[in-house]
Amino acid sequence: MYVCSCFGVTEAQVKQHATDGACTPRQIASACKAGTDCGSCVRRIQAILGRGASPRPAVTDLADHKAPALAALDEAALDEAA
Repeated sequence: MYVCSCFGVTEAQVKQHATDGACTPRQIASACKAGTDCGSCVRRIQAILGRGASPRPAVTDLADHKAPALAALDEAALDEAA
């Protein structure tokens, strides 16, 4: 199946480049030009590389922790920042 129709790059080719050491969409682009023309395949390349496979936590999930966002900062650190 084609990942990049602009340059005719297949999913198998992207996976082979990843096996050979390319671990970012930019490195895939350097290897085979995929993602350098219209850019519509970049998200698919990210998915193949495993980037973006885990969704961001929902705001409600973060709120369930009930820990203040700045709990790790002490007063001295806040004074230094000011």
